[in-house]
Amino acid sequence: MNTPRTRVQRRPVHGVLLLDKPLGLSSNQALQKAKWLLRAEKAGHTGTLDPRATGVLPLCFGAATKFSQLHLDADKTYEAVLRMGQRTSTADAEGEVIAEAPVNFTPEQLTQVQALFTGVLMQMPPMHSALKKDGKALYEYAREGVDVERAPRQVTIHALELKELPEQDGVRSVWLKAHCSKGTYIRTLGEDIGLALGCGAFLSALRRVQSGRFAIDECVSLEALEAMSEAQLHTQLKPVDALLDSHHPITLQADDAGRFLSGVRRRGAWPDQDQVAVYGASPHALLGTAHVRAGELIPERLLNPQEIQSLLESAA
Repeated sequence: MNTPRTRVQRRPVHGVLLLDKPLGLSSNQALQKAKWLLRAEKAGHTGTLDPRATGVLPLCFGAATKFSQLHLDADKTYEAVLRMGQRTSTADAEGEVIAEAPVNFTPEQLTQVQALFTGVLMQMPPMHSALKKDGKALYEYAREGVDVERAPRQVTIHALELKELPEQDGVRSVWLKAHCSKGTYIRTLGEDIGLALGCGAFLSALRRVQSGRFAIDECVSLEALEAMSEAQLHTQLKPVDALLDSHHPITLQADDAGRFLSGVRRRGAWPDQDQVAVYGASPHALLGTAHVRAGELIPERLLNPQEIQSLLESAA
């Protein structure tokens, strides 16, 4: 006889958890595990990290989910290892080897390629990606053997480091570190670097070490979370406005705060600002985001009174 599953009593949880996503889990699988541990009612992440990648995955709970979209535009930093001399069907270790070539590049050529792939680039999205075409992920087409026409996308590699690693069992590998704009495919970058060096390459390891302002040394593993008490788990949450660090703060008195929460524009002696985090004065609480044009504070994403009350209670 099967033992009945214990139903988890969900509750309001608000904040940002910086997870060091383990290898092999999808971003959603990692999110669901963390959500279960926290017994959270509502959760979301700030953009997927490939199952074969590890590293920084900011998870949003409760009120923070309203601002998770803002983090999608953040720059990212990745570290990767390229296995030189082979290309695969997926540009990573999961695919079949589709081409081999001798590896004979020099340190000088590696330096030249590093400069070549720094700056603004045009990238072709890989078929094995979550990018959607007609509502269907490209990797689904790829699994069916269908090659879909894609348009190149402009990305920016703000900084790139390439360094050859010690040779192992006759295999040459290159360590890569890239600080890049949103939408950059590191698998594609690695494959393109291999082609530029004349030998081909595929990604054998990938780790995200920075996402926006969040760094890997701030992250916690699922294994560590599972060993924590409920009280300890909640100490791992960053406040909701950790997602709004680049926003200019504006504080409103009670009357203006109430109208702002109703979606009404407020007037004040504020300079134009594209990104504003709006707070109530008494009690001090995050109300939402806005922008300022010609002295008008224009609401964007707003918290509801229940979320604000819950945030105040959790901070007490």
